[in-house]
Amino acid sequence: MDESLPQHEHYEDDGCDLFPSCLRCPLPQCRYDKPGRRAGKELRNREMVRLHAEGMGVKELAHGFGVSVRTVQRTIAGTARHHEKAGVRHE
Repeated sequence: MDESLPQHEHYEDDGCDLFPSCLRCPLPQCRYDKPGRRAGKELRNREMVRLHAEGMGVKELAHGFGVSVRTVQRTIAGTARHHEKAGVRHE
């Protein structure tokens, strides 16, 4: 059975609430794909920290990822503590 998409169809690249285009999305995996719960959470947390480091605000992250502001704050603080323990320095 051929599961490829028809060649002469037009598909909208609507993106998601975080990024306007799927084709130019920087996420390593679509946020709507369903990896294992732990793997998905780790991916989400890494992405939150990365986007925050690039200047995205806590409230914007919370809304975009569908979590509470406190969850974003804990994620960012936990990553900072982990880096301190590991001796990782930020330039």
